[in-house]
Amino acid sequence: MDPPNPNTEAKKMLLSHAKTLRLHTGNLVNRTRLKKKCPCSPSEELQECIQATLSSWVSTIQPPTENLPDTLDCNIPLAADAIAPEEREELKVSAKFFLFESDQSSIRDAVDMACQTLAVSQLDSVIIAPRGLLGADNRTLAPLQPAWEELEALVRSQRIAAIGTADLDKDLLEQLYNWAQVKPSSNQVNLASCCVMPPDLTAFAKEFDIQLLTHNDPTELMPAATFQEAMQEGTQHLSAGDWRLEWVLRYSVIVKSRGIIKAMGYLFSARKADL
Repeated sequence: MDPPNPNTEAKKMLLSHAKTLRLHTGNLVNRTRLKKKCPCSPSEELQECIQATLSSWVSTIQPPTENLPDTLDCNIPLAADAIAPEEREELKVSAKFFLFESDQSSIRDAVDMACQTLAVSQLDSVIIAPRGLLGADNRTLAPLQPAWEELEALVRSQRIAAIGTADLDKDLLEQLYNWAQVKPSSNQVNLASCCVMPPDLTAFAKEFDIQLLTHNDPTELMPAATFQEAMQEGTQHLSAGDWRLEWVLRYSVIVKSRGIIKAMGYLFSARKADL
């Protein structure tokens, strides 16, 4: 039997010691390997992105031999998306935020990470996916309100220009509009479950100048078992422990004058569950 590879053992120790992992997929527009795969759903796309990015990162890192970090920043430097200052006015930077844990402070962490990654001081718009907070049959806005207040604070600090939500029917959108200090600028509707925009939602959105958009994200973007599988595959089965997603942020950078996507990618944060 071959003796253990010291570098492999060091990587195992690094992953075993870590409590938090933050990942940036880089610009998927330039990732030809992913483009050839043509994932048929956002969940499959995210799973492939996690596996590919982790695999590249694990293959290239040189783990420290001491002072192992609690937080690992996993990214591919050559795939960075930094926006040049002279280009900023020509681009629209948007994001959609998926919260998997109830810690509202992670919204600020995600926005800060996105701004740092893209080298911008402000995101033009952020949409929060509230399904994980509200549940499928929730008729009250209360579970969403703490997250919305965090988004409002980011608008006041000029970290975000506009905020929106997704999958709210007319009643919940009206509740949000009447309660919120910073009003929603948009509401995404999943056309998989609704082939035509509901007339009452359309009328309310028109009256209060809320843009209705469409999306195809599933109710559960990344099931826990699928995420565990992506982590194991991506780390070449070197990672021990139960990793859980805290949040995912998907961003896009669009050239305003041409309407083309210049960059898109994912950021996420995961923590190791208490053993």
